[in-house]
Amino acid sequence: MSQKIDYLISPKWIAPVIPRSCVLEDYSVAVSQSTISKILPTNEALKNFREAPNISLPDQLLTPGFINVHSHAAMSLLRGIADDRNMMDWLSNWIWPIEEKLVDPSFVLDGTQLAGVEMIMGGTTTVADNYFFPEASSSAFASLGMRAQIGIPVLKFKNNWASDERDHLAKGLTLLNRQQDNSLQSLSLSPHAPYSVTDEGFLRVAELAKKKKIKIQLHLHETSQEIQDSLDECGLRPLARIENLGILNRSLQAIHLTQLNSDEIERLAKNEVHVGHCPESNMKLGSGICPISDLLAKNVNVAIGTDSAASNNDLDMLQEVRTASFLSKAVTNDASQIAAEDCLEMITLNGAKFLGLEHKIGSIEVGKLADLTAIDMSSIALKPVYSPVSQLIYNCTSAHISNVWIDGKRILQNKELSKFNMPELERKVDIWKEKIMSLASKIS
Repeated sequence: MSQKIDYLISPKWIAPVIPRSCVLEDYSVAVSQSTISKILPTNEALKNFREAPNISLPDQLLTPGFINVHSHAAMSLLRGIADDRNMMDWLSNWIWPIEEKLVDPSFVLDGTQLAGVEMIMGGTTTVADNYFFPEASSSAFASLGMRAQIGIPVLKFKNNWASDERDHLAKGLTLLNRQQDNSLQSLSLSPHAPYSVTDEGFLRVAELAKKKKIKIQLHLHETSQEIQDSLDECGLRPLARIENLGILNRSLQAIHLTQLNSDEIERLAKNEVHVGHCPESNMKLGSGICPISDLLAKNVNVAIGTDSAASNNDLDMLQEVRTASFLSKAVTNDASQIAAEDCLEMITLNGAKFLGLEHKIGSIEVGKLADLTAIDMSSIALKPVYSPVSQLIYNCTSAHISNVWIDGKRILQNKELSKFNMPELERKVDIWKEKIMSLASKIS
């Protein structure tokens, strides 16, 4: 008698991530409701589950869904508007003035949907996002069925969402006290950066994070100028300052970290801080290079983020982690650094650890949620396939993603998003483009 499941997924290969360095060939994953119920040889699965639908994926690799640990999704509407400028010029003279004029809930909703569509089509099932009007971001990800950590911004500067640091914190507390009704979403506190948050603001963030048992995501040591400004203003490097303020702990998701000395790497490891590495954004803005080989050598958890499409300019996790690998190999003069297996872990299991979700997602294991990505390796440009994981990391891009499941639901089917009005989104994006171009012409 056949057993009851919802469906089978039968790819050529499975890279479960746990156990490490394991690739299963001609195995299937059985899904019941939102959960992985069995992993077994395909010939056995077809006998045991005769009545269940079988999604056959020949020449395809099944992995855990990719996890993007740092994004400002709504800024996809600003993709390419001010390229080839240094970071503070880019922010101060272009991005911030445009945001001041245009950012509102509709901008965030439409821009986040634009980014979410790109991410899902690129195999990303989970994202940690930080932007103004977080309620609109939440609605956008919910409309796509995407798993998300929604960051509540905290900074001392006025913007269209809040008037000052106290207002940011008050609005954030209102959101934190509200009943959460979406199991795919969680909240975090996102103080922008040491230069944009006061000591009092950081102390309040630390207090709230501890009380609510939530993560803190912070841009930290992003540029050499940030370090020098902090030394000039308070006599401390930013990492030392936030450590004194109670922020440097296992709840911290530290983003960028392109400017680290050996003592700071030791302190990150000792305090079990999670690191979000965004190599392409850092390279494009000339910010520096995060020493991930040194961090990993100290057992610091390093995961991968794309940052925004305004500074990247895509949200392709495979290209991002390939860049991370090649960059590390180049700066260390060691081709063994950040191997393909490490890369797959950084965009799956390490991302899950970063979010505190490793017991639910990040690997293909019985009992975990079915957040899964399938990659089509049938193209002649990908043959021959000696090692599916190496091929994935060093050859594939978002263009090779075929199917995506989030919480057991098939969100992307044969490269087509199900149940989403793409023409309407494209129409809205075109309207935003005209508004942004009009503003940009006045700035230039």
